[in-house]
Amino acid sequence: MAEKVVVKWLTPPAPLPHPAPELLAHLVEAGFNDTAPPYAALTAELDGRDHLLALVTGYLPGARDGWEWCVDEAASPGGTGDGTGATAFAAPLGRLAADLHLALSTLPPPAGAGPDLAERAGCALAEALELTGGDDGEWLAARSAALRRDLAPLAVPAAGPRIRIHGDLHVGQILRWDEGYAVIDFDGNPTVAGADPYQPAARDVAQLTTSLEHVAQVAIRRRSTPPAEAAAWAAAARAALLSAYRARLAERGRPDLLDERLIRPFEVEQECRELIYAARHLPRWRYAPMGVLRTWYPEENAEDNA
Repeated sequence: MAEKVVVKWLTPPAPLPHPAPELLAHLVEAGFNDTAPPYAALTAELDGRDHLLALVTGYLPGARDGWEWCVDEAASPGGTGDGTGATAFAAPLGRLAADLHLALSTLPPPAGAGPDLAERAGCALAEALELTGGDDGEWLAARSAALRRDLAPLAVPAAGPRIRIHGDLHVGQILRWDEGYAVIDFDGNPTVAGADPYQPAARDVAQLTTSLEHVAQVAIRRRSTPPAEAAAWAAAARAALLSAYRARLAERGRPDLLDERLIRPFEVEQECRELIYAARHLPRWRYAPMGVLRTWYPEENAEDNA
């Protein structure tokens, strides 16, 4: 008998309300179909409170997540004709992200000014500097002024609206299956406590683009892809994804959803958060964000922080 559904059990069960059922229901209502079709949410009362036990979604034949298929693309020889990997996937991903944000933007944001983006980013940098030791820590400290400078645009109020974002949008959440691509996992970011679900769309965009940079680092380490080729692949994939994302928003009359100024600061903040995650949960992952930062801030650009 062919597989028909996927059951995702939450361990431990999550107290309700939980973001996933609400978001999945809204996406269906908004006509967004590029996800595993949601069928049911299993709940139960535990210790006097309702909990989400599992989510039941449709089975997508041939599905593989981005940490598999995207690394294959980065490591494929000569995919772009210049020695770097294949990037044809990037435009569909850009359109998918734009369509997701267009659907989520129809949820009314809560009242109020929203989170202090600059403060959150500054705290992430400080924590990354504190937790990253050894040679990597020294390297990071030597570039702290450059990192702070690149975070500075977050101190200026965002030009675009706050929308309900995915919150943990990286290639691992993008399935490639027999009929295209699908975004999954609307549980929020488990590594960021108290994150506001309503933020500039650029937050999701930056996490998605930095994940392409991480794919390049994985290809270097696990597939022996030459670093220069991996960096060129990541740059080409990022450019194609952003171009397709912008074009889709413009096509739908919503270019205002993306504040371009925020992409690089959010990317820098995301790498700080990757370092924090590595320090607290997965030390072997540190090579990926450090590899990205070393690409962005070459040796000759080290800052004098005295």
